[in-house]
Formats: sequence, C-alpha cells, structure tokens
Amino acid sequence: MNDGDVTDDPVRDVVPVDGAVDGQSVGAPRRRLGLLLSIAVAVLTLDIVTKVLAVRLLVPGQPVSIIGDTVTWTLVRNSGAAFSMATGYTWVLTLVAMGVVVGIIWMGRRLVSPWWALGLGMILGGAMGNLVDRFFRSPGPLRGHVVDFLSIGWWPVFNVADPAVVGGAMLLVVLSVFGYDFDRIGRRAPDGSPDPVHTAAPDSADSA
Repeated sequence: MNDGDVTDDPVRDVVPVDGAVDGQSVGAPRRRLGLLLSIAVAVLTLDIVTKVLAVRLLVPGQPVSIIGDTVTWTLVRNSGAAFSMATGYTWVLTLVAMGVVVGIIWMGRRLVSPWWALGLGMILGGAMGNLVDRFFRSPGPLRGHVVDFLSIGWWPVFNVADPAVVGGAMLLVVLSVFGYDFDRIGRRAPDGSPDPVHTAAPDSADSA
C-alpha cells in the first residue's frame, strides 16, 4: 500500500549504488590502476637512468665523495635483496619479485585508494627496476646482479629501487593499521561492515 512517497516494499526502499541520493548521482569509486602504473613507471625510469649513469661514470672500488666519507657514490654489484641483504639467493629473490609484480597488478583491478596506489606503485616500480637487472645484467638471466651506487654512513649501498620498495611497504603497513583498505575510499567501518558506495564492486570475472 502506498502513502505518498512511502512504501512498505523493502526492495524498493533500497538505493542502488549507481542510483541517485538527494538528487546527486552516486557511482562506483574511481579505479586507481592508472595512477599506480604511472607511479611505477616514474620509479622504474628514474631507477634505470641512475643505474646507467652510475655504471658509466663510477669505477668499482673508487668511491666519489658527496659529503666527506659519510655520503658517497660507490658502485657495487649486489646479488642479494634490497640494501645488499640475502646475497646468494639471487634466483629465489627474482622469483619472489616476479610474484610481487603479478600480485600488485592483480590488486590494481580493484584499487580505489590513491594512497594505496602510491604505495603499491612505489613497490611495483622498485621491484621491476631490480628485475631488469636480474634479467639483463651479468652473470645471466634470473641471476643478474643489481647495480647499487649510493652509500650513506654505515647503511649498505643502495639504489633508487630499494628505498622505493621499502618506503612503499611502510606506507601500506601504516594504511592498514589505521584502517584504510585498497578497495575503498576512506577508513573501514568500525564493525567491519562493507560500505557499498565507497567499496569497489568486484569485476564481472570475479563474480562469475
């Protein structure tokens, strides 16, 4: 039974995500895959360019001073992970980096948070930068040594990709701790209930 604009039909009272609220159109949140890829390309380009310059301009074993002996340009070849860790596991690290790249691209399909796009883009660009070295530098594919060139104090020599990966990961940890998810705008509800307006809808392939 209708009484003006009031209805007892619960189905008709539900406002669809793509409908209108207070005369304004409400649609699904904007996806951020493009932003993620743009950040990744920027990090990757900077990493490759700086490594090429380091190889051309620096001589292994001959540091070039920037600030005394504390900050120097120091060319080294790293078979390990970021900041020269886990040396001797080059091919394992290569496979892990490839898995990270695939995982980030998969997450990007539902990514709506710009801050998550920033963090994931930094990680993706850094991982791809070091993967380029793993595949195309000596001693061979999957075993290539990464070019590092910046030394600061006691910290291990590193490149552009290393702080990008670590900084991106730290950003994602902070976002997760404070309740910001990659597939929604703003913080998650205290009770964990989903918000259909601010949460990315699953792709048709995922819901099939």
